[in-house]
Amino acid sequence: MTELRKILGTNMRVYRAELGYSQAKLAEIINTATNYITQIENGKRFPTDTMLEKIASALRKKAHELFSVINYEKKIERDWQTQLLIDLEHFIHDKITARKE
Repeated sequence: MTELRKILGTNMRVYRAELGYSQAKLAEIINTATNYITQIENGKRFPTDTMLEKIASALRKKAHELFSVINYEKKIERDWQTQLLIDLEHFIHDKITARKE
């Protein structure tokens, strides 16, 4: 999956959530299949320019806004923070377990 597809998928998810739309609702608005929206958000498909305009309009954005790195960078940071916390939790658990033995 290319970086561009990741950015598009992340932004679609964020903007869709801001409007309270499910994938099914977005698909209904733009007259396409829910599976198609899922595939775009997961980076498996890339929309045509016409479909990109429909998606942007439904999300109340301009097409170029769907490629902004701001939301994508925030997601990367959240994912990194989450992984750090998981790693820290495992480290602490391992230390506590080692002391009990």
